[in-house]
Amino acid sequence: MTECNCGSGEKSRLIYACSGAANTGLLADQVARGLMQDNAGSMTCLAALGAELSGFVASARAADMNIVIDGCGVGCGSAIFDKLGIAYKQFVVTDYGVKKGKTPVTGEVIEEVKSVIMEGILNGL
Repeated sequence: MTECNCGSGEKSRLIYACSGAANTGLLADQVARGLMQDNAGSMTCLAALGAELSGFVASARAADMNIVIDGCGVGCGSAIFDKLGIAYKQFVVTDYGVKKGKTPVTGEVIEEVKSVIMEGILNGL
């Protein structure tokens, strides 16, 4: 996969995930953790950014790419970035055939969604 090199002065990618109550929030969180394990970037705290904690805001502003994985079209994660005026790339798990409240979060589903998002990250989509 790709190397993050976060903190090394090279391109940094920060990954933020919805962790909402629905299956789609759980899936977004699990996909983000998998992307981090695959060195796509460093996962960080969306709630801390939403609370406007200064260190988290500064890190997001300094990142080369902020990756927001929202669970559904409500887009809570992207709304936080919009409010703060910070650039990001959004991925929405329901855009990949996942049904909110219906699709079980299995290893296979996590891998399928993770693969699509990884491709989008690597292609700069």
